[in-house]
Amino acid sequence: MTNTIVGLLRHGQTDWNIDFRLQGTTDIALNQTGLNQAKVAASMLGRGSWDAIVSSPLSRAKDTAEIVATALELGPVAIEPLLLERAFGEAEGMRHDEWKLAFPDQNLVRGCETLDELTMRAWRLLDRLAADYSGRRVLAVTHGALIRKLLKLVSKSEYPREGERLGNACLSIFEHSVDGWRVLSYEPKTLQPDI
Repeated sequence: MTNTIVGLLRHGQTDWNIDFRLQGTTDIALNQTGLNQAKVAASMLGRGSWDAIVSSPLSRAKDTAEIVATALELGPVAIEPLLLERAFGEAEGMRHDEWKLAFPDQNLVRGCETLDELTMRAWRLLDRLAADYSGRRVLAVTHGALIRKLLKLVSKSEYPREGERLGNACLSIFEHSVDGWRVLSYEPKTLQPDI
């Protein structure tokens, strides 16, 4: 059996990212920096590195994926609803500090996907990717909160490290084998060329 490789690429920057606002399932578009980050990510990923690309249905991820897919000649982007960002309910649009202050228990926000629900969805996503892309290299364009959860689960809480933020257009790579999932590489910083 050939192992399955999954690259988790976070979408490029939006204006709400600049303000540290919770986006959740609110469909916020990439800004110019985000569009440029997607182009740089595509140039760094290189042709031939990936067999397929899949994306969250939200435009900030989908547009990032389209830029990468075009540059790497990966064909059409498949949409996977399990790649959707965590829903933050009525807290969407709040700055991160406002959210923490207003909702000390983030699981009690009306309309919010609880951490337990997010965990179950993350495992379903991994099962789906392992089944649908068995033995292939798939790039999955998604969102910060979901990537953080996936990293925590697969690394058994080694990643992300305490206080570490995931930059827009950052890439972490997982591998699935008969032994299960493991983190092949973890990079919380935005992809950029070495200077």
